[in-house]
Formats: sequence, C-alpha cells, structure tokens
Amino acid sequence: MASVDHYLAIDIGGTKLAAAIVTGSGQVVHHREVPTPSADPGQERLVTRALTELAADVAGGLPLAGVGVASAGPIDTARGTISPVNIPAWRDFDVVSAVGAAVGGPGPRLIHDSTAAALGEHWLGAGLGSSALLGIVVSTGIGGGFVMDGRPVSGSVGNAGFIGHITADPAGEPCACGRTGCVETGASGPAMLRWARANGWPGHSTPELADAAAAGEAVAVAAFRRGADFLAGAITTSAILLDLDRVVIAGGVSAAGEVLLGPLREALTRDGAAAVRGLTVVRATLGRHSGLIGAARHAMAR
Repeated sequence: MASVDHYLAIDIGGTKLAAAIVTGSGQVVHHREVPTPSADPGQERLVTRALTELAADVAGGLPLAGVGVASAGPIDTARGTISPVNIPAWRDFDVVSAVGAAVGGPGPRLIHDSTAAALGEHWLGAGLGSSALLGIVVSTGIGGGFVMDGRPVSGSVGNAGFIGHITADPAGEPCACGRTGCVETGASGPAMLRWARANGWPGHSTPELADAAAAGEAVAVAAFRRGADFLAGAITTSAILLDLDRVVIAGGVSAAGEVLLGPLREALTRDGAAAVRGLTVVRATLGRHSGLIGAARHAMAR
C-alpha cells in the first residue's frame, strides 16, 4: 500500500501520454506511456478513454496526496480545460474533471507542459538553485516556462512562457500560429532540418543533422548556428524582462548537446546585452521525466 506521500503525475503531448507515481522526494516509482491516439476533431471520446485508462492504471487505486496534470497548450487553469494544438480532438476539454473522475482523491492541478518541465528541472535537475529560471523545450516546436523564486509563472490562465512565438525575424517565414518570423520558424527541429535540406544537405532527420554538425559538415553546422541565433533573441528578450540567471534547454533537439548549446552561448555573447552577462545556459538532466516530476511538484504546492 502506498503512503500519502505519493502523487500521480500526468504529461499530455501530441505523440505520447505519460503517467507516473512520484514520491514527495521526486522519485519516479511507477511510469507508463502510451501513444496519443491520432484522432481527428470530433473523436474526443477516443483520446479521452486513452488518457483516463492510463491514469487509472498507473494510480492503481492507491491513496494519493495529490494529482498534477501537465499538458501542451493552450490551457486554461481557471476552468481546468485544455485545447492542445497538436491534439485536434480536444477543444476546451475538461481534463481536470476527466482525470479526477478516473482516479479519485484530491482534485488535479493543471500546468502547462513546458512550465512543468522547467519546474521539474528547477526542483531536481539542471535548474537547481536558480532564482530566475527559463526552461526551453526545443523539439517539433519551441516551448518555454519560467520559475521565479521557486514558483512557476503561469500567467492569467496558464500559458506564460510561450517564447517560441516571440518574433525573431520580422521578414522571415510565416509561422503556423499566423504570425511571421517566430523563433519556432528557425529554431525547432523541423525548421532546422527544412533549412538544411533547402541548402543542399541530403539527410532526412534532426538526429542525422546533429550528427552531421558534430562531424563538421558545413550546412549542418550552419543550420544549428541559425537555430541558435533565433533562440538567442528570445532568451535575450526574456533576460532583459525578467533578470534571468539560468536557461535550461530540454526537448528532443537538446540531445544534440554542444552542437546547439555552443553556438547558442556564442550568439548570446555576441549580443552584448548586459542582461545575458553571467547567464548560464545548460542542458536539462531529467530527460523524459522532467514534465512528470514538475507536474508532481505542482501538485505538492496546494
């Protein structure tokens, strides 16, 4: 029988649904993932069943001290609803009620997935000890989350930190969000891959591109440098506004390591803004568990 020091954490994304039991000290003691069903609008029931069955299975009827739900956005913490761009079946979906009904116990607390990842890294990972942290998730998109004085910054309804849609190039490419030249159009994995292929690189995936850049292939190196320049603009803007002391880079593209972080630090140095002097940029250390650990931490702050 689990103690009341156990928390159910859920992390909702476009490719996977993850759930775990996390202890009060942050240890993940039970973890399970399932693919997110590929559901078109109108198929809410299919995706909802996958989520609630996963949550109930991982909870296993155990007494829980709290439940934390991290989700891709947009989210609305006041209403407990989510409308993830990458899950079209859910629009204004009441995830808090659905998970609460599936597992019982304390009412779930909702947090944006990028903010949860930042919170997890601040608690137990690469952000430990930071007083003003920006966590950036670099993957198929660009997400961000702030932790200030140990507390996540949520904004009015939970979507603060969405730095992927800060303008980096006003004359740049159209973005899926409807704006032009967003950070995401140059720094996401697909954006770097698309630019490299348009400039003659013959590969087919972002990991291949990272390997090519590590081997010194000129176009691949240039693609990562361009992506780093886009990220640096968003980081500098955030640092000027919030006096950051650390940036933690997470997400699939962060696996490139210094292939991305090296050019990013160089770009920040070139910028010369006083706000980025002394700013530490590091790679996340909690891997796939950062969002789950952050969701559990959020549940602990009731």
